[in-house]
Amino acid sequence: MSGHQDVDAESIGVDDIVIYDFDDSPPYAAPAPVEQEKVVAAKVESAPIISSYNDKIRPLLDAIDKLRLLMVMKEGIQLPTIVVVGDQSSGKSSVLDSLAGVNLPRSQGICTRVPLIIRLQNHSSPRPDLYLEYSGKVVPVDESYIATAINLATDEVAGNGKGISNTPLTLVVKKDGVPDLTMVDLPGITRVPVHGQPENIYEQIRDIIMQYITPKESIILNVLSASVDFSTCESIKMSRQVDKTGERTLAVVTKADKAPEELLQKVTADDVNIGLGYVCVRNRIGDESHEEASREEARLFQTHPHLSRIDKSIVGVPVLARKLVQIQANTIARCLPEIVKNISEKLNANVSELERMPKALTSVADAMTAFMRIIGAVKESLRKLLWRGDFDEYPDDRSKHGTARLVEILNQFSHELHNCEESDPTKDFLAEEIKVLEDAKGIELPNFLSLEVFLRILQRKVERISCTPIKFVEMIWDYIDGVVMAVLMRHSEMYSQLKVSTTRAGHNLVQKMREQSINRVEEIVQMEKLTCYTCNPVYMVEWTKLMNAQDNIIKNVNTGPNHMGMPSRVTVEGFGDIAVEHLRHHSCGLLQQAFDLKMRMTAYWKIVLQRLVDSMALHLQYCVHNLVNNDMEEIVNELIGPDGHGIEMMLVESPAIAAKREKLKKSIKLLKESKDVVAKVMDRIASYGELAA
Repeated sequence: MSGHQDVDAESIGVDDIVIYDFDDSPPYAAPAPVEQEKVVAAKVESAPIISSYNDKIRPLLDAIDKLRLLMVMKEGIQLPTIVVVGDQSSGKSSVLDSLAGVNLPRSQGICTRVPLIIRLQNHSSPRPDLYLEYSGKVVPVDESYIATAINLATDEVAGNGKGISNTPLTLVVKKDGVPDLTMVDLPGITRVPVHGQPENIYEQIRDIIMQYITPKESIILNVLSASVDFSTCESIKMSRQVDKTGERTLAVVTKADKAPEELLQKVTADDVNIGLGYVCVRNRIGDESHEEASREEARLFQTHPHLSRIDKSIVGVPVLARKLVQIQANTIARCLPEIVKNISEKLNANVSELERMPKALTSVADAMTAFMRIIGAVKESLRKLLWRGDFDEYPDDRSKHGTARLVEILNQFSHELHNCEESDPTKDFLAEEIKVLEDAKGIELPNFLSLEVFLRILQRKVERISCTPIKFVEMIWDYIDGVVMAVLMRHSEMYSQLKVSTTRAGHNLVQKMREQSINRVEEIVQMEKLTCYTCNPVYMVEWTKLMNAQDNIIKNVNTGPNHMGMPSRVTVEGFGDIAVEHLRHHSCGLLQQAFDLKMRMTAYWKIVLQRLVDSMALHLQYCVHNLVNNDMEEIVNELIGPDGHGIEMMLVESPAIAAKREKLKKSIKLLKESKDVVAKVMDRIASYGELAA
């Protein structure tokens, strides 16, 4: 197919169309009226509206019609379409009557209640072949009953009454002398609902029209009554919304005989910007035959004092047919390579999507294989996100970048510990130490600092911050739970029954590990409360450094009876500016002990906080390692169950997945058929090029 996509649109363009040679000479006045009528009548009776396409162009239209019949537009593939729009009673049906050479339904009000696809094919046989296609049926129709058949089919599709429907009917007319065209006739635009019509009839009609005229491949045939102001027509307003330049809009002015005086000025002024120009026609009146109507139309534009002044290149149904054939041919030639490309791309995309879908499982062995493949994929994804820091599966979702998010949580934990109230050494400086020392007085050596006193203060401080590690381990497991659930959902999304049970088992596993982790962190906190120990040399270095300020603080506190003029605040290295007024009534010996105790606790507290952070980090890494490498097997055990029957749930496919698979299969079948259709016509075009060469 790719070899045909570069076809030159000009090679199958308007130059390849064989068109009946109409007389485009300027208006004449010399012959007598009777002689004129004879000439006109001779022309009308001796020629069809327009000759058929030659054998180069006819296959293109056939291909487009086959694609439309296959309903390829449902796959988002737009086809070149002549869309006929107009206000109610603008004369649309009469125009289509004349082009098709058959009597379509005509009445006051809305006579077209569904999109009517009219497929005209020049047919050399003297006997016309007409049939309707709708609701999967092909119904042959006698020419004399075509209007009745369309009305009955419309009632079947849209219901009895005056409501409308967006479900199309197709009328195929194979008849000698008709132009090779495919058009879509849409309901006439009305603003005021009549009895039996829904209140929102205008909105319904507008939505159908906009659906058909919006694609850039659509050719808009705008039917306007000669007696109205073109700029006020709803159909003009709608078409200008989607075709601002008018480059794909052709206007047909009907009922030319009803308002002939100003028609020439209206079509030459072009106040509404119709890019493809105008064609003026006369409507068939009453029970006129098509032949009679053609003769009357030709006579009107040749002899009428006002209408005869209009250029012959823009008057009459034959001219309209010729223009539509030319426009349609050019549009198909231009769009066909893009249609070929779009069909191929859509087909390839659907085939790839179907291949990515899980195969329907037919045995427990197949289900187990699929399940273990899912678990393996989940483990690998979690290793990337939570252990290795590889985020290629979620490049734009930073919330899934596990290693980075866990570091952020740990940094937040460390910051909160180091900046909490218990970590502020200047608050009530020495007050707690003095109180504990006084409560622990006993018969003992002076200046003896017992371990019990130190532990009492340590235990109080650890107790006050004990909730913080628990809070953060909860935060960590909340985050891990979210990542695990997201990964499990992603890898099991094709198995809805499995997805529910798998995520439940995954959540149970995370909850179990959360409880174990909380217990472990509580043990770590209790260990810090139970005893005090470190082999970290930083402790002694820090304590010695802090003790250098002892003499200065004792001197400035001045515990003697005369301390007037002494400072109320003292700067202590490592602590900053601290208040000392509350210390003046304590003895020098007690202050020395309290200061020593404070410095020991300050040095040791830094060790405790860092140990808590380090322990949390190591414990977290240990848990994550177990989760992504070992503990995921618990999900397998929970789902399979002790009897081994749990995995059988995978054999029941989700209705949504089954429906999606079936939809893709139907779409692929349709697109393959469409691809075959366009391949044949493109091969034919290529063969023309070879013959021409």
